[in-house]
Amino acid sequence: MTMLLQIVFPPTLLHTAASVFTLILMAILGLLETGGIHLQYSKFSNTTRMNVPSRVGMFLIYAPAFLAGLASFWLFPHGDLRFLFLKSAMTIHFFKRILEVLFVHKYSGVMGLESTIVILGTYFTLSSIMIYAQQLTQGLPEPSIDLEYPGIVLFLIGISGNFYHHYLLSKLRANGSKDYKIPRGGLFELVICPHYLFEILGFVGMSLISQTLFSFSASLGSAMYLTCRSYVSRRWYLSKFEDFPKQVKALIPYVF
Repeated sequence: MTMLLQIVFPPTLLHTAASVFTLILMAILGLLETGGIHLQYSKFSNTTRMNVPSRVGMFLIYAPAFLAGLASFWLFPHGDLRFLFLKSAMTIHFFKRILEVLFVHKYSGVMGLESTIVILGTYFTLSSIMIYAQQLTQGLPEPSIDLEYPGIVLFLIGISGNFYHHYLLSKLRANGSKDYKIPRGGLFELVICPHYLFEILGFVGMSLISQTLFSFSASLGSAMYLTCRSYVSRRWYLSKFEDFPKQVKALIPYVF
């Protein structure tokens, strides 16, 4: 507990409750994935349900969170450098995802409307609460262990690695093919979901910039969900491709 108080701003009771609820919710979503109840996007979309085109669905899930980040500069124009870095990181992260949806990814299917709404609401809510929680720290004493600048470095590594591996995925469909293939290049030689790994690093970077209990809870919850999603993704590739290399792990090279 003492160590925790050295790296986070003192949380209020409401802040703590929101953090615990978020962690539990994300853990449940992850466990549902491993149990075969998937959020309906990418290779796990269900064409028998009400759907939207994948590009439309992906744009919808990122746009509100991006607008929340953008609006935070107007709603909270004042604040310390840490707050500015967090608002910037949040906005850049979702703006990057929108640009990838529009210009990088090659989509072949549909996305479940229910899942679109769930993910949209989750991203928007987490982003908005994280920004508001940071606003509440203004004027409070800084944590005794400052992780702000390591967080910036980790965030930049995360978004760069995430973009690079999204680019590699897009090249699999360079000739208009809509079939799934075994990804190659980069960390795809070691894990099947390196884009998830770098996305987790980006989220952890934002939590280090923020150093609020909620930001750490949100990044841990996201990591738990993406870990479970990577596990079922590897299981899917093993079932679809007889030549899938067994040494390729799900998320963490040589480990998991």
